[in-house]
Parts: sequence; structure tokens; C-alpha cells
Amino acid sequence: MTRDEAIAILEMDREDAIQAILILAEKAEKYDRLCDQPRPTTPPGMTPPYLKPTSKRKRRPCGRKHGHKGISRKRPEKITAYQTHTLKSCPDCHQPLQNPVRTYKRYIEDIPQIDPVVTEHTVHGSWCSCCRKIVQPTVTDALPNARLGLRLVVFTAWLHYLVGISINNIVKMVSVFFNFHISAGGLTQAWKSLATLLESRYNDIGQKVSASAVLHADETGWRLNGKTHWLWCFTTKTLCYYLITRNRGSPVIKKFLGRLFKGILICDFWGAYNKINALAKQRCFYHLFTELVKVDTYNRSIPWKAFRKKLSRVLKDALRLSEEKNHLSPECFLRLKKRLHYRLEQFLITPYQDKDAQRLIKRLNRHKEELFTFLEHEGVSPYNNHAEQQMRKPVLTRKISQQNRSAQGANTQAILMTLLRSAELQGANPVENLLAIAKNALTVKTPSGLAYKIAC
Repeated sequence: MTRDEAIAILEMDREDAIQAILILAEKAEKYDRLCDQPRPTTPPGMTPPYLKPTSKRKRRPCGRKHGHKGISRKRPEKITAYQTHTLKSCPDCHQPLQNPVRTYKRYIEDIPQIDPVVTEHTVHGSWCSCCRKIVQPTVTDALPNARLGLRLVVFTAWLHYLVGISINNIVKMVSVFFNFHISAGGLTQAWKSLATLLESRYNDIGQKVSASAVLHADETGWRLNGKTHWLWCFTTKTLCYYLITRNRGSPVIKKFLGRLFKGILICDFWGAYNKINALAKQRCFYHLFTELVKVDTYNRSIPWKAFRKKLSRVLKDALRLSEEKNHLSPECFLRLKKRLHYRLEQFLITPYQDKDAQRLIKRLNRHKEELFTFLEHEGVSPYNNHAEQQMRKPVLTRKISQQNRSAQGANTQAILMTLLRSAELQGANPVENLLAIAKNALTVKTPSGLAYKIAC
């Protein structure tokens, strides 16, 4: 209620004022119900439990299916220790016992108690008469001028930047499990040094991703020192490149991909992707289906239902045609594809009176050449699910941390997430992979960034 409306009610007669207040109360109640109802795109974790609907589908019973063969942990191939257990007397009556009458074996897998290993490195420098300087071997067990081992730094970076554990919890875990005491500030400084060392590898991944044939792209909100920034994700099947920027506009995409991207870009309907030219683009079908479900929550008119039904049929028929492509002859597939394009054209030129339908028609007209790209090219998905999956772990990390406090911290976040996630996509151990990359970088660089002279 505005101030003018309140003054007007005070000047009314008693009966008229009561009637006006009741009308306002009814409107407020409807508004509260609308606000309390979660949208289809709202994550389940952000929806209060009392607003979640009770599932009506039948839950299958717990445990294995009837008749299903049971399975247990396989016997280990390598035995690292042996123990023998024999009783000399009965534990109940303490009667002395003779030789064992039966024997069986148990295999128990466990982790040992871990204590930190402190190694003293003595580094000898020798005079090179050819180079006229002192040369010395490289220590690859730690970063330059650091006392923390490289394996510890990489392992904790994996816990924070990929698994999503907070820094304080990592400090507690390292202290309890490894008997290693370290401060949160010491860890963050070590991660920054590691990211600086690996920045060239990060840039290499960015160049490979920007030159890929099929590329997925997505973005989400991020905070840098309390201010809104954006986390971008550009990913292929084997590489993932993260970038944290101040804005969400097209200059970010143009700077990364250039004005002309020579591959196929799979993305949502965000306007920044319209400013870049590409060989082809594929807009995400899931965002269209989500939009239809969202409008259904407040628009139940007959014109909208007719529009929704017709659009859903066109999209689902396109998906069905893509699935049956390998089972159809080229002539039949081409004929059905042309028929699908004709149906879309007829659908877009049909006039609709519903406002939501008009809004979606405007969007579809703008992107009508970017809806059926997946029917033209192999390896192109109608969904941007791959990029959404790469965003899942950073979003979980965002929930439990304050994101970043400085530009250097944001750069460290992007570099380490890129390297660790790319290793996972390639099926490699992310910790061992990053450790090998870091050791390789240490052998070719000095703390000042100059190459070591190993031989004359």
C-alpha cells in the first residue's frame, strides 16, 4: 500500500474503508502465495521442506532385487602385511589350549596412521665455465622458497577447489588425519604460488578450448570481495576452462573466442551469445521446456495451452528424429528434417493473442536457425547439460565459501579449477596429474621465471 492509498482510506466512510482494507488483504494473500511457491528452476536445496510436494510415485523397495546375485568387495591382489592370531588359553574358562583345529583367513583393508615426513635437502651449486655462472639442480618436491611439500599443496587444492571443502575444514582434516599443523593463510598463499607457476598451462587449455569444433558455454554469478562478478565456463568433452570476470556481456565472449568462432557453440538464450558469429549455434532445449513449465504455474488460458502443446510437439519430434537417425535411410531422414523445418516456419507465422506466447514467438523467431543444429552435425547435443554439469561443483563451492576476496584469489580459483576439472574429464587422477604438471613446470623455470641451464 502506498502513502496516497493509505490517506485515501483514512478519508473514507467507515464501511467503505473496511471494504477497501479487505480487498487489499485479499490481494496481499494471493501475492504471498505466489511468492512462496518455488519456481521450476529453483534448486531443491533452496526450497523449504514444507513447500516441497509429497512424491506420489511408487518407491522401489530397498536392497537388491529378488534373485539378483550378491556381490562383495573383491579379495585384494597385493598383501602388504601378515598377522597370525592364536589363543593360548580359553577366554571363558582360561583352560590351556592345544594346537588349532581349524584355520581361516580374513583380508582387512585400512589406511595407516600418517605422520609428516621432513626431508633436509642439501643443494650443491657448481661453476659452469661455459655459461660463466653457478648452476644447481632443481628441487621439485616443493615450490620455490617454500617449506610445504608440493603433494600437500596439490592435495589440499583439490579438496578446496574441486571437492568444495572450506579452508578451515581442510586445516582441521590435515591436523587430525596427517598430524600436520598449518594455518589457513599459509595454505592460501601456497595455492596462489601454485597457480602462478601453472598459469601458462591454464592459458594453453584456453587456447585449445577456443579452437575446438564443438563448445559448450555457460555462466553463473560469483562474488569478489562482496561485489557481483561472473564465473564463465567454456568446456569440451575433455577440457574445461573457467574464467571470472566483472561483467556478463558479450565483450567477455569476444575476447575469449574472437568475433568469429570457427566451431559449433552450444549455449542458452542469454543475449551476450548473440553478438558473436560462429560456424553454427545450438540453443538449449531444456531452457525452452523449463520456460513452458514456469509459465504453466500462472497462465492456464486456453490459447496458452494450445501454443504450449504445439511447441512441445515440434521440439519432441526433433529429439525423436535425432534418436532414430541411425535407423533411417538418408533420404527418409532428409525428408523428415525438411518437414520439421516447415512445421516450425508455419508455427512461427501463426498469430497468437496470448502475451506469453507472443514473447516466446519473438525469441524463437530470433533463434529459429539455431534450434535444429543438432540434426545437421554429429556430436552436437540439443541440451547444454555438459556445461551445466561443469558448473555444478563451483556452485557447490560457492555455497560453503565466500568465493574470493581479491583479483589474485579469483585468478587462482579459475586456474586450479580449470586444471583439476580437465584432468577429471580426461579420466586421470586430478591430484597426480596436477602434481606431475607442477613438477614439470619447476624443472624448466626458476623462481625468477628464467630457464635453468642444465647442460652447456
